[in-house]
Amino acid sequence: QVQLVESGGGVVQPGGSLRLSCAASGRILGINAMGWYRQAPGKQRELVARVTKGGSTNYADSVKGRFTISRENAKNTVYLQMNSLKPEDTAVYSCNADVVIRLGVDQNYWGQGTQVTVSS
Repeated sequence: QVQLVESGGGVVQPGGSLRLSCAASGRILGINAMGWYRQAPGKQRELVARVTKGGSTNYADSVKGRFTISRENAKNTVYLQMNSLKPEDTAVYSCNADVVIRLGVDQNYWGQGTQVTVSS
């Protein structure tokens, strides 16, 4: 069994910063891609940022230049540094990971989500 546990959400004023963390634990042989997704009320879930095991990244156009995704492979942890936050960044942010659970077998996992609210 694998668990992804997020932390770091909260309420912040426009222009502020937050750092999200997501730690994976359990039966893990390795982790391939890790990413952050978000879902705002009444909207579909969307990819925010993704990072491969080798460190290649991609971002949603709406967050480029403001958000930075990074990971610590030794800790099975992914981070999302969010700067210059805007009210439209308000959403539930969820961590996602492709976990190698045994040789040759990947399985996709989701965290429980953490609320980010940007409001004055």
